[in-house]
Amino acid sequence: MGKKTLSKKLKLANAERKNHRLPPFVYLRSKRRFTQNKVRRNWRTDKLRTEE
Repeated sequence: MGKKTLSKKLKLANAERKNHRLPPFVYLRSKRRFTQNKVRRNWRTDKLRTEE
């Protein structure tokens, strides 16, 4: 593994921020219309597509 480029680092940081559960206030405010985060991914099974 070499050094990460800035663009790759930003993409990884963006994916890490998105990989959280839905906040409870969103769940309640939407009257249970949104119950899950569609962008959620598991680090072991769902890999990110990053160009080397």
